[in-house]
Amino acid sequence: MKRPSWNWRLSDLAKVKKNDLKVFSCFSCGGGSTMGYKLAGYTVLGNVEIDPQMMKIYQQNHNPRFPFMMPIQGFLKLPDEEIPSELFDLDVLDGSPPCSVFSVSGDREDKWGSEFAFREGQAVQRLDDLFFDYLDVADRLRPKVIVAENVKGMILGNARGYVSLILSRFKEMGYRAQLFLLNSATMGVPQKRERIFFIAVREDLNVPPLQLDFNEDLIFYGDVRSGEGKLLNLDKETFKRWSRKRPADLSMGDITEREKGRASDFNTIILKNNKVPNTLASSSWFLRSDEPCRISDMDSIRIQTFPEDYDFMDAGVSYVCGMSVPPLMMHRIAEQIHLQWFPK
Repeated sequence: MKRPSWNWRLSDLAKVKKNDLKVFSCFSCGGGSTMGYKLAGYTVLGNVEIDPQMMKIYQQNHNPRFPFMMPIQGFLKLPDEEIPSELFDLDVLDGSPPCSVFSVSGDREDKWGSEFAFREGQAVQRLDDLFFDYLDVADRLRPKVIVAENVKGMILGNARGYVSLILSRFKEMGYRAQLFLLNSATMGVPQKRERIFFIAVREDLNVPPLQLDFNEDLIFYGDVRSGEGKLLNLDKETFKRWSRKRPADLSMGDITEREKGRASDFNTIILKNNKVPNTLASSSWFLRSDEPCRISDMDSIRIQTFPEDYDFMDAGVSYVCGMSVPPLMMHRIAEQIHLQWFPK
């Protein structure tokens, strides 16, 4: 019996038929995008990553030829002779500039223009500038195609002004950009994860607009559920509220709002076997609806379509998965870029 597409292993990549397209990844984190390109037959030459732990995990699982552990601004300042010549002849430059300041959760506008570090040990940066730093890298390397992933919040409210600036920058650079809002649940991923993708092609290539229209069958939590969950502490408030849930409750926030009249804990999701899981975020908690426990690590791996033999080393599984693009989501996009723009 053929395995479902979400049930795969890194060792399967050796069987993928290669095309001649080359990719370099910025803000690579655990390599979700990298694995998507590899599943589509691309060769990923290397990466830029600021986080030492993520770079260690990336190198362990992907063995890049050209790894650069540094802020994107540091990579941009490197002299030409310190950048491999292959990176000036790329087919695709890929990147997921950190997006927390555009998230729809929290007081996001209050964060704009301020400096943050995601975690201890990382450089402090203005996160809303990182997208433009990434475009500066693209303008220097001049790849045929630029792909940039971000959260849906970037196209909502005041953040749309950033989108206009980004599209103008693409045009100034000589690229024709398209903006797609995609839901991973329609792309073979057992997760409702809405993300926007800027996909820009160099004007001199003279190719038609990219068409992306995905409509794969939905995959429910019960289809990927595996292993024992992590039991909730029976003496803690989380368990007590979970035990008072109702069939219509989708999160612990629904219970809190009903009982206390205030909104909180909406990031603690109650998963049901007959529903598609919500977005797996690095900080989210997924609880099973029919037993008092968090989901298993294998559940997180499958929901994010990571390979089952991925080595997370000393990092939390849900953190690495939640910080990454689902590999199958990027696989579907990369496949269409190849088929529509580089068929030969």
